[in-house]
Amino acid sequence: MAKNGIKNPDRRPNKILLGRTLFLMVVCGILAFIVLGVKLYNVMVTNHEYYERMAVEQQTRETTVTAKRGTIYDTNGNILAISATAYNVFISPYEIQKYNEDVAVIAKKLSTVLGVDYNTIIERSKKTESWYEVVARKVDVDVADKIREFIDENELKGVHIEETSKRYYPYGDLASNVVGFVGGEGNGLEGVEAGYDEYLKGNDGKIIRLSTASGTDMLFTDYEYYYDAENGGDVELTIDVNIQNILEKNLQQAIADYGVQKGGCAIAMDCKTGAIKGMACNQGYDLNNPWELSESVQAQLDLIEDEDERNAARSEALNEMWRNRAISETYEPGSVFKIITLASALEDGVVDENSSFYCGGQMDVLGRDKPLNCWRHSGHGTLSLKQSVQQSCNCAFVQIGQRIGAERFYDYMAAFGLFDKTGVDLAGETGSIWWPESVFFDKSNLSQLAAASFGQTFTVTPLQVITAVSAVANGGNLVKPYVVSSIKSNTGEPVYEAETTAVRQVVSAETSRICCEMLEANVSESYGTGKNAAVAGYSIGGKTGTSEKIGGRDDEYIVSFCGFAPANNANLVILLLLDTPSSGTGVYISGGSMAAPVVGRMLDESLTYLGFEKQYTDEQKSFVDVMVTDYVGESVSSAKSAIEKTGLNVKVVGEGSKVTAQLPSANY
Repeated sequence: MAKNGIKNPDRRPNKILLGRTLFLMVVCGILAFIVLGVKLYNVMVTNHEYYERMAVEQQTRETTVTAKRGTIYDTNGNILAISATAYNVFISPYEIQKYNEDVAVIAKKLSTVLGVDYNTIIERSKKTESWYEVVARKVDVDVADKIREFIDENELKGVHIEETSKRYYPYGDLASNVVGFVGGEGNGLEGVEAGYDEYLKGNDGKIIRLSTASGTDMLFTDYEYYYDAENGGDVELTIDVNIQNILEKNLQQAIADYGVQKGGCAIAMDCKTGAIKGMACNQGYDLNNPWELSESVQAQLDLIEDEDERNAARSEALNEMWRNRAISETYEPGSVFKIITLASALEDGVVDENSSFYCGGQMDVLGRDKPLNCWRHSGHGTLSLKQSVQQSCNCAFVQIGQRIGAERFYDYMAAFGLFDKTGVDLAGETGSIWWPESVFFDKSNLSQLAAASFGQTFTVTPLQVITAVSAVANGGNLVKPYVVSSIKSNTGEPVYEAETTAVRQVVSAETSRICCEMLEANVSESYGTGKNAAVAGYSIGGKTGTSEKIGGRDDEYIVSFCGFAPANNANLVILLLLDTPSSGTGVYISGGSMAAPVVGRMLDESLTYLGFEKQYTDEQKSFVDVMVTDYVGESVSSAKSAIEKTGLNVKVVGEGSKVTAQLPSANY
């Protein structure tokens, strides 16, 4: 009731307060909606993909389907590297805890079967928020079966097996420095495996399923997506396992016979195409276990007490074992390089077959403080060009180099590709180390030209040397070396086909012919330095090399020989070098005494394997042993023809068209 005619005085303040409250509520509501709108916009628009991915990850479970790595073949289809089914064994600490499974029992069994440390498994099982802790990778099928049996017997939920693939190398250590190997994650680490990883590895697939809040798969749902793995492509090499084996066994035998302290390498190359048929380095290593060092090296490492120092030394030893020194290490080629000097001089017209040179055992060279010595200190006297090659006379070749001149010599070295990498399709190739033009062209100092003319005081890779020699032997064409002949997709479709790459014509066919004749005489004639490479029935050309190592001791040499056959129509070239043979073997340290006979055996076995028929001279027929084949049952005419081709005389006794008996008997 109004007092003194005035309405209730409390009503107006209440109304004002209510209005203000409503206003504030509206403002706060609008602000709240604005904030909410911004948040929603942020979630639904700005960061839509992020939150969607989080939701998918929380609601789904993804399983990787491992792609099968492509196969590596040799040139005849023999498998050098292949992937086969293997399994990863892992534990789920979350499930082990959830289902109250006995960790000790699990760890004991897994450590016994898998060879994994018991305590390591125990430590991993403590990560109870984790669903995936790998215990062992890429175990074989028989091992996986034992784990699977253990899981079934104990009805375990926390131990799992997943399918993957494992790399196998059927030939073990054969061509190891070329083929290379893969790491634990399946990526190529060395050799062809690394260089062609993008073609070999393929792309993994995956399976996506709905999962519960606890992370287990939801059964009986239609939500499952399967993305096929795309397997890798197959790679075929130019390497021939038979020739590779010939190189490796002879190289290893030479290392043992001559007490070679720092290993060696050998390369076999088709000089007409550039295809590498074999490439061997040192002792090789087991591709199925590439992290294992030899017992002798490991014994040396075990003597190092400091752990960091020991680990560093182990890493260095592994890199040394894996390194393909045929392409990644340079050396002084020595007198083998005289092949290149000879070809350059003939091509430039500064010498011919009638040229002669005098060697008094030493000669003065402008820019040298003391005379330059020939390897024969007493001198060779007057020599023809052919005799200069056969006697490997340093003084004669210095004179040849001087006739060419520094600038033209440099031009020919560039033409032979000796200033550039060969471009071979293998990772890790290095280049040569030469004098700069400003030094080499110095007319007041010809010592560099003199040394280069007989292969000293500069370094090149073995692959550069054999590529340059191949150009001399094949008619004058420099070809690019290669080891991969083709690549096919996982469906068999061709991806890549190698072709011979002719870089340039370096010398004429006539120059090549003259060089090959002289180099053949160096092997076939008794006073040639390469005579120990001679093989009855095959015409072989080649040149020896004996070079002092730069920075080495006085008794440290690299001995080498580069030979090719058939000499009049070269097909196969083989280079062998042996690093620091021992003087205590009773064999004179030289390319002619040590390397030449080894290359002779390599060429003999390789040419026989390739089907090159031996052609004996009348003199050779008198002392060559021939294994007699079994001709019984064949026609008389075909048997007679086959026998005569071996160089033997044949006499037919009796009548009839079939051979009924023979003397001597087969295999005699």
